[in-house]
Amino acid sequence: MVGLGARRFGHRSGMPSAAAEVMESFAEFSSFLAAFKVENNFWIVAVRNGIILQDALFETESAARNEYLRLSGMPDWGSVFAPGSWSMPRAVEKRVEDVVTGNVKATLHTISRFKANFLALLLLGALVLGLGYLFHEPIVKVFAPKPQVSEIDPVLAEKYKRQIEEKNKELDQKYGPRGDVSAPEPVLMPYDLLPDPQARARICYAATGFLMQPIPGWVQTSIECNETHAIAVFQRGFGNLADFYEVASGLMPGVFVEEKSESEIRVTAKLPGLVTYSSLEEKDPDTIAREVNTAFQRLDMTVDTNIAVDPVNDVNGVRNLNVVEVGAKSKLIPMEFMKIFGDLYGVYMTLAAWDVKSRTWNYEVIIYAK
Repeated sequence: MVGLGARRFGHRSGMPSAAAEVMESFAEFSSFLAAFKVENNFWIVAVRNGIILQDALFETESAARNEYLRLSGMPDWGSVFAPGSWSMPRAVEKRVEDVVTGNVKATLHTISRFKANFLALLLLGALVLGLGYLFHEPIVKVFAPKPQVSEIDPVLAEKYKRQIEEKNKELDQKYGPRGDVSAPEPVLMPYDLLPDPQARARICYAATGFLMQPIPGWVQTSIECNETHAIAVFQRGFGNLADFYEVASGLMPGVFVEEKSESEIRVTAKLPGLVTYSSLEEKDPDTIAREVNTAFQRLDMTVDTNIAVDPVNDVNGVRNLNVVEVGAKSKLIPMEFMKIFGDLYGVYMTLAAWDVKSRTWNYEVIIYAK
């Protein structure tokens, strides 16, 4: 996670991040809601599945208490903390001095590129001067005046031209007409553009936390992460469309909102691109399917495997790729689920879908086989 600050707010390089230190202090809780009294202000930190949802300082106690009540309406908090005077159910009082000491690895770093650009400019200037010194003589020779070449006899030139044309005609009759025959561009196979399985899992998990933020009066029912987008479905409770747009525009900037009906809304976010590389499993499909089934059996998990053929147009025609399709439902988050395939190559997670009601992930994975 990355947070941005500015010098005009008093932020300086080396300052510790208070929110990051609170997360380390409450590392045993993946989700928690905490409120602290900080001098004359109140500070609220809310973390959901390892993602910071709220990190704000309030000048008045009433504003902080109202925001705390709004967030506490979300279910399944791992733990809650609040001042004792608030009398919040299940809340434990913690002093900010007990959790924030300033001893944390997460500190502010400058992102200005002025020094780097200035140094690069100096190095470039030194390189140009060095090359000019080394290749001074060849450069002088290149730009030195060339001796005049005597004029060619036009009669001889025309005769030579006719001989070349006659020879070309003879070659065309013998071998066929000439043309620019360039080598065909190699066709990239699907397994040549695969992201790292763990990086792909982290992107889907982060997108889930980003889209599954609480909207008062609306209930999240499901979310799916496909190959390019993450799509969340919200059902209306006591809220209205105007409130949804007002809150969502602040919590989830840049998303596309589609009204399926007056009581159902789909929110879509485009996934960022990942670095890709070529990865192909050298084992045959039957062996791969057997290893996958064995791995799931050891974990006492149900899995569906299927061997399929994926046709791809190659320069030489249609090329059939062997693919092992894997489908499973699990309580494991994407990063832990993909560790099951850690010993295999050519692995790609095509779908990770979370169902709120059953609290279960539905995964679809393909493995490209030799």
